[in-house]
Amino acid sequence: MTEELKRSGSGVVTAKPSSDDRKPPSSASPASAAKRVIIKSADMKDDMQMEAVDIAIAAFEKHNVEKDVAEHIKKEFDRKHGPTWHCIVGRNFGSYVTHETNHFVYFYLDQKAVLLFKSG
Repeated sequence: MTEELKRSGSGVVTAKPSSDDRKPPSSASPASAAKRVIIKSADMKDDMQMEAVDIAIAAFEKHNVEKDVAEHIKKEFDRKHGPTWHCIVGRNFGSYVTHETNHFVYFYLDQKAVLLFKSG
């Protein structure tokens, strides 16, 4: 699904399906609703952040288990940007990580947090 991301001044991004992906309101599913994205912390270029959000949205639409979502995001970034990416997804976790410069993003997609970084 192609996503159009709109960023407000407070670091909140709203992802809405593009016009070619929109369905009539009567057949709209919960997955097609706009997602609330909040970038909490980032050391990553904006275009790569947007890519991470797009991949995360696709992963959440495809998988129900957080481990599978994290695996999907990690493997996509390994494939597109080379190894060694790490991804943590969930509602309740703590972390303290070391990452390569310009390769870290931590954001919320609705109620789930996504931590994605490159290290190694």
